[in-house]
Amino acid sequence: MTNEQANNSNTIRTIGIVGCGQMGAGIAQIAAQTGYRVMLHDTRADAARNACTTLARTWTRLVEKGKLTADAAQAAQGRLSPVDRLADLAPCDVVIEAIVENLDVKRALFADLEGILAPNAILATNTSSLSVTAIAARLSRPQRVAGFHFFNPVPLMRIVEVIDGLMTDPEVGDQLLALGQAWGHVAVRAKDTPGFIVNHAGRGFGTEGLRVLAENIAPVAVIDRILRDCAGFRLGPFELLDLTGLDVSTPVMESIYHQYFEEPRYRPQPILKTMQAAGLLGRKTGRGFYVYGDAAQAPLPDTTWSGTPAATVWISPAHPELAERAVRLAKSCGARVSVSKQAEADALIVVTPLGEDVTSRIAAEQLDAARTIGIDTLFDTSRRRVLISNPALDPEWAARAGALFSADGVPADLVRDSIGLVTQRVVAHIINIACEIAQQNIASPDDIDRAVTLGLGYPAGPLAWGDQLGPAVVLALLDNLARISGDPRYRPSPWLRRRATLGLSLTTQEV
Repeated sequence: MTNEQANNSNTIRTIGIVGCGQMGAGIAQIAAQTGYRVMLHDTRADAARNACTTLARTWTRLVEKGKLTADAAQAAQGRLSPVDRLADLAPCDVVIEAIVENLDVKRALFADLEGILAPNAILATNTSSLSVTAIAARLSRPQRVAGFHFFNPVPLMRIVEVIDGLMTDPEVGDQLLALGQAWGHVAVRAKDTPGFIVNHAGRGFGTEGLRVLAENIAPVAVIDRILRDCAGFRLGPFELLDLTGLDVSTPVMESIYHQYFEEPRYRPQPILKTMQAAGLLGRKTGRGFYVYGDAAQAPLPDTTWSGTPAATVWISPAHPELAERAVRLAKSCGARVSVSKQAEADALIVVTPLGEDVTSRIAAEQLDAARTIGIDTLFDTSRRRVLISNPALDPEWAARAGALFSADGVPADLVRDSIGLVTQRVVAHIINIACEIAQQNIASPDDIDRAVTLGLGYPAGPLAWGDQLGPAVVLALLDNLARISGDPRYRPSPWLRRRATLGLSLTTQEV
């Protein structure tokens, strides 16, 4: 935090919070714990007082766990003041609304507050989906309005997005950045665009996972475990959708898709509407993509390969680095790797696609489809191997491939032929969307990566992840996806193309 930012935060001492649900109470907790006076208001009778009572219990538990001293808990509780009237918030330097996601209701609240607060007070909205500019548009002082978007649960999700509306005074954003940092959060700054940073960047994971499912590449549980084991996600896309609930996730997907005027990169899938119609919302209803409760099924077991492992393997050199990884893997599993220019008649043929499908490699190299499989070596193969079939693959050769690549005890999944396989296309899609966020100057590269790792829990920031894979590799992957599919969903962002062409990091800003 710079000295100027610290001074900005020091000028703010009293915080008003309107809306005392889980979000409002969470914001009140971190503000009071860091020394700020907090006034809470809610239109529901006794909601503000109940929130104060609940927070007192929370602080008691934190003291019992040794995470807070008794004196600090007592001091924080003493800084809370429930107020019955909106007019009682007049002394506040900042008022944060955490009420229903309804544009008209938020506009009406801010219009009332504008007549109550001092002219230099800040009106902050915790909206996750509405336009900050639209909320402020009808006010006399729209320059004093900004987004201050926390994530639930607020004390644990240590990230806050500060959003500048078109009319927001830059100093207001500066003050909120400093305030978020003073409260112990990482504060990132974004333009007022649909989804801001985190919800915008998060469109790649779920929508592309759903696209893989829609193409019948693999069952739900297989897609989830591939993305966990090979890419390092904490949850697969369908586990995450079930946890969040389709009644929450689907409207966000549809809203961002429509707000961007049907941009193909954000296209959801019809299955979400079908499942909603059936009431299959996820964990909260006992069934979504998985079944929960007493009727829950056992986890899908790993495939047991009963065939005789292939003794000889011929590996296509079309993608040299990926091929070399496949060579090392095949040798470690006990196979002899052929060095012939063409595959011997008794050899398993292995290709290592990059954004392509196995069928495309077979056609390009005139390979024997009956004994050709693909393997993804772009990502980690130490916990799981992903093998890719083709429509003409002989089942006996599929079994021999599975037995070989699981010979060392690491499970191997065989999925149907697909451009971009599974992990390649999901991760590349995430990286590409992050590049487009940077291209549009919605946020800085550093803020994009920080927001995504903290807000979504991805294994790496998407731009840093692109650097790890290699910008040129990601570009080639997306170019192949776009070329073979003909879908503009996969067109590479200019941010990615230019940096890959020049050999630069994806975090490189232009002058």
